[in-house]
Amino acid sequence: MSAGGEYRGLWGQFVHNLGANRLALLGLAVVLGLLVVAALAPWLTVHDPNAIDVEAILLPPSLSHPFGTDELGRDVFSRMVMGSRVSLEVGLISAGLATLIGVVLGALAGYYGGWVESTVMRFTDMMLCFPTFFLILAVIALLEPSILNIMAVIGLTSWMGVARLVRAEFLSLKEREYVVAAKSLGAGDLRIIFRHILPNAMAPVLVAATLGVAGAILVESGLSFLGLGVQPPAASWGNILNQGKANIEIAWWLSLFPGLAILVTVLGYNLLGEGIRDALDPRLH
Repeated sequence: MSAGGEYRGLWGQFVHNLGANRLALLGLAVVLGLLVVAALAPWLTVHDPNAIDVEAILLPPSLSHPFGTDELGRDVFSRMVMGSRVSLEVGLISAGLATLIGVVLGALAGYYGGWVESTVMRFTDMMLCFPTFFLILAVIALLEPSILNIMAVIGLTSWMGVARLVRAEFLSLKEREYVVAAKSLGAGDLRIIFRHILPNAMAPVLVAATLGVAGAILVESGLSFLGLGVQPPAASWGNILNQGKANIEIAWWLSLFPGLAILVTVLGYNLLGEGIRDALDPRLH
């Protein structure tokens, strides 16, 4: 069988395995649904998310305000729809940055070994010694709370797991016959790393990146809930929760709906990540 045919066969097997996992399909549906909501957010909002209406303060859910209003009379549904953009943007970009850093450092450590591996892995171990969330809190407290700073800090403190996964894959794959053949043909180190080894080490990376999006969304929501994340009047699920805690006894909708949004989003990404892992694991089939 040709390389292209073998690739299509592996891809087809992956799609078949993923399609047979109902929980993974549920997670995929949630993820795609949230992406559609975020993409169409300006057209899905029924009110201006930042418009203050003193005559509509803390109104319960109704036909005109499906998720009720907050303490300033702003429509919660519209704010949550716009907040989906913030949450997904932070999750995707933070996870992408963490994955990129982890892949590069893990590939260098696994391929070269020796002092390169020792240096990278000791630095990784040092980063793992710090409680990640408290490290993020400390850095954000020193910087101006903004979406860009949040994405950068989460990405720069979340790459360690990916680095360890990629290093382990490289330690195994660099001894394979096709790598030895590429070296004998005079291929350079960078070509061997990124053209020959890395594509075969991407399965665990894909799983880690998917789960990383869920983790980044959860961290952003926690920071916004504590007042160190996205700053008002910009809407995010975390700061809607933060604004609702003062009125939780009389305005339950301010806590229920953003909490459910975070729960469903994180659960969707986790189900999809677990499904991808199972679909790529030949020991399960």
